[in-house]
Amino acid sequence: MVFQLFNLEKKKRRKKEGLRWDRQWLVVNSKGRAYTQRVEPKLALVVPELPNDAFLEDWVPSANSYLVLKAPGMSPLKVSLSQPGQITEGISVWEWSGSALDEGEEAAKWFSDYLGKPSRLVRFNADSQKRPVDAKYAPGHKTMFSDGYPFLLISQGSLDALNELLKEPVPINRFRPNILVNGCKPFSEDLWTEIKINKFTFSGVKLCSRCKVPTINQETGVAGSEPTETLKTFRSDKALRPNGKPRGLIYFGQNLVLKESLAGVKGKIIKAGDPVNVLKMVSSPAEAAV
Repeated sequence: MVFQLFNLEKKKRRKKEGLRWDRQWLVVNSKGRAYTQRVEPKLALVVPELPNDAFLEDWVPSANSYLVLKAPGMSPLKVSLSQPGQITEGISVWEWSGSALDEGEEAAKWFSDYLGKPSRLVRFNADSQKRPVDAKYAPGHKTMFSDGYPFLLISQGSLDALNELLKEPVPINRFRPNILVNGCKPFSEDLWTEIKINKFTFSGVKLCSRCKVPTINQETGVAGSEPTETLKTFRSDKALRPNGKPRGLIYFGQNLVLKESLAGVKGKIIKAGDPVNVLKMVSSPAEAAV
């Protein structure tokens, strides 16, 4: 089977731990603990902009290369893409704790003013830190500041099927995948255990259980009850695995890891229009890892 990558606006250079620049920054509180939209929904309104050249393979930031952050009521914040020199200890996100690169006082004040509480912006320090994913599902693999895995795949067909059931359709940004495919039946991705995009092979390691973030409107920062209430009716563990012990979880999307090493590889790019080949799959969602 061959499908197409869909609706990726930029070329993306990939690292073993994820796409370059993706889930690399984190906003933390005064104790170094990660903020997420679960407790700070205003973060949904922070819009990042990167220079076009940042998506070119082997591009090296100059002193004039910036990540620009914008938010309502705030002047734009320019964050240098050159690696900051200051290291902050005691950063934690979920089960992981370690050090990170601190983006400085200007960024700290910007987020503190925006959120109304002491905050700092930090960057994952891939040179010294390793954050493993759950070894139960993908031993030896690592990620940066994503929730759990470096890649999350969802199909347009799945989103379309959900939206047919909703009174008000939701966009894909509610679910924050970094790989979106088109041309397959709804929820086909539940079954994929190995796929190939361009020349790279990914393992589907577990279905993605969803928190409250999909209920947050990414244009307003306001949370509601949907699409979670509708997803509960047909995407819960009880619905997908009727013979299993229910844990009150709902699933939408497939978590992936990259199988190959990228050492010495040229052309570490996936882009819109790349073919997606399904190499291995299970026969039903009940067989998929959760």
